Amino acid sequence: MKKYTAGENENGVRLSRFVESVTKDLPRSLMYKSFRNKRIKVNGKRAEPDTRLATGDVIELYINDEFFPVHPVQHKPAVRRQPPVTVIYEDASIAVLYKPAHLLCHSDRTGDPNLVDAFAAQLQAQGKYDPHAENRFAPAICNRLDRGTEGLVIAAKTYAALRDMNEIIRQDWMKKEYLTITVGAPPQGRHIAWLQHSEKNNKVRIHARESEGYKQIITDVTVLAQSGPFALCRIGLITGRTHQIRAHLAYLGHPVLGDIKYGNRKMNERTGLKTQALCAQRLTFGRIPETNTLHGLSGKVIKLEHPQIVRQFEQLTAAGPQGNAKAEVTQSGAVDR
Repeated sequence: MKKYTAGENENGVRLSRFVESVTKDLPRSLMYKSFRNKRIKVNGKRAEPDTRLATGDVIELYINDEFFPVHPVQHKPAVRRQPPVTVIYEDASIAVLYKPAHLLCHSDRTGDPNLVDAFAAQLQAQGKYDPHAENRFAPAICNRLDRGTEGLVIAAKTYAALRDMNEIIRQDWMKKEYLTITVGAPPQGRHIAWLQHSEKNNKVRIHARESEGYKQIITDVTVLAQSGPFALCRIGLITGRTHQIRAHLAYLGHPVLGDIKYGNRKMNERTGLKTQALCAQRLTFGRIPETNTLHGLSGKVIKLEHPQIVRQFEQLTAAGPQGNAKAEVTQSGAVDR
């Protein structure tokens, strides 16, 4: 028999989900049989799979030891050599972090440093997170950026924040805006197309009209500045599909500079860029219902004040007529610095 005490991060968690998180290779059929046979209890009483846990609840699992890890469930210790984390916004529930280009959001098979492990290590060093005191929760990333994209990433510090931020994203209660450098200036306005993602090669295709197997994409484009063969654009995502910005701009004939998957190879070689010039620069929260624990974010705008991509644009265009790029950026009055 194993006994656990629900902490704050188990508050509101479905009991069946908790059981799955602390066991290993437990067949779902056996788990539900254990519920029926009163082998899973909360506070000494029989409990149903959909029971919601509360802080302080005592969970008893009368399940064979073979279905538990040899050692107590512990989150992988943070790698010592993690990069410093720049926090743009933080409260008791979430943090908005800056992810530079080339840094992973999550760990992968390369074993390279990643943002979520670095953030967990920072919280642990500050005494705000103790992995040994948690049954199942670790700080988590709510929105993912490609490795080559810089910008804002939301991290949840509690289970409730992770659950409710996922609802905010799912219900489109938050607007995401990006800055990008394109080859030439794309047509401004709202663009609608249909996208299909191939898991095999992790690439998407765009159709102008609705087709079977394709999902609608909606992308807003504003050209902030243009100099020579380059344009600095603000992109508003109305839908958020895989590779939407990169593929949609390429479809419009003005790909993201440095994009090796959908971009202009000759221009990439000319500039020497090997990763897409794309930055998640602004998050704008709409009206969030009071039933959501992150209701206090309603109306809040969180932005990256000095994105690297603006300096990158100015450097790229500095070779042109003196002052052209900077003059056009200033005239537009639309670039956040």
